[in-house]
Amino acid sequence: MTDQTSVDDDRVGSDAPRATTPDSLELDRTDPLAEHVAAFVPSTEVRAYLDGNSLGRPLLATAERLQRFVTHDWGSRLIRSWDEQWMTLPLELGDRIGAVCLGAAAGQTVVADSTTVLLYKTIRAAVAARPDRTEIVIDDDDFPTDRFVVEGIAAECGLSVRWIAADPVTGVAVEQVEEAVSTSTAVVVLSHVAYRSGVIADVPGITAAAHAVGALVLWDLCHSAGVVPTSLDAWDVDLAVGCTYKFLNGGPGSPAFAYAAERLQADLRQPIQGWMGAADVFSMADGYTPSPGMRRLVSGTPPVVGMLAMQDMLDLLERVGIDAVRAKSVALTEHAIALVDDLLAPFGVVVSSPRDADVRGSHVTITHPAFREVTAALWAQDVIPDHRNPNGIRLGLSPLSTTFAEVRLAVEAIRAELAGR
Repeated sequence: MTDQTSVDDDRVGSDAPRATTPDSLELDRTDPLAEHVAAFVPSTEVRAYLDGNSLGRPLLATAERLQRFVTHDWGSRLIRSWDEQWMTLPLELGDRIGAVCLGAAAGQTVVADSTTVLLYKTIRAAVAARPDRTEIVIDDDDFPTDRFVVEGIAAECGLSVRWIAADPVTGVAVEQVEEAVSTSTAVVVLSHVAYRSGVIADVPGITAAAHAVGALVLWDLCHSAGVVPTSLDAWDVDLAVGCTYKFLNGGPGSPAFAYAAERLQADLRQPIQGWMGAADVFSMADGYTPSPGMRRLVSGTPPVVGMLAMQDMLDLLERVGIDAVRAKSVALTEHAIALVDDLLAPFGVVVSSPRDADVRGSHVTITHPAFREVTAALWAQDVIPDHRNPNGIRLGLSPLSTTFAEVRLAVEAIRAELAGR
């Protein structure tokens, strides 16, 4: 991670102008969460890391946890660890995610497969729970996996897909959902925070609109879990899926989680019937009887190694509190937008995320025709945002590991690249 004092050195060019926005170093000095930056593994190769919304940084505690796992849990206890801790880990960890991040009571969240697989399982189960209905509703700018899974299920089950034309900045409105749903709608699939613009959807309003016609709703929480306060139970949400390698810092390929409201669980029949989801795992029965509760969404052997790192981030989130994380997130994105307006707008850069912090997640998308080439140049300089086709850069700001100084360094590096073109 970049040392905060480095933003004033000559690595971004001695002629780079100073922004008229609040001083980044002062913001870091007065940041009530600043101490937690030191809890993450420092990088000797990255000057500014603004891609925590794609892959979160590892915690120092995780290195110790992984070592203990190899030498004790796996290396010493061996197969006994299944009985001692691993068999119940998907449900116990799911309950922790539910309590710390989702506003979900125990018994409604489980950690299992990848995001894609859990989307397939839960959407397919929702369709089966509404057998007399013929449509799935989704917006046309949702993340590709969500759209691809919906199209595949529709083809598999002989259903139609009703597409909502999403505004690229403001996202899907409640009124659009009200127009799209009907008594033919089985399930509505939308994202809590849009992966491209970062807009926060009106979850309770949209959920109520779907329920008014008897449809179920599944929310993708990949860009909100761990950074945007969420109240799934209070919002009467039916189903949700989210990943753990972004703001939950579970590491590359860490497994996703699924939420299903308790009132629905008995009616959910997921399509991948594996032994770990059976009512009696070790009965070796001739037929499949699903487990009661959330274990029924599990199929095969739980990915224990992939569930290790996120536990340390949950520990940290539990200590800090999601509201404090959200406050830091808002401060970071506000600072990023102010810097972009000051330093990049003269070059034609446009902010393509909501300017209202109340409806903005923890990343800011900016657009410019040269951003594909600019992103490649930034990576070569060890400044890491990410590019989103066709012309966007996402400044992904992970509140507990990102400094205000990093944000300034990255924006000044973008300015230097545009000035040189």
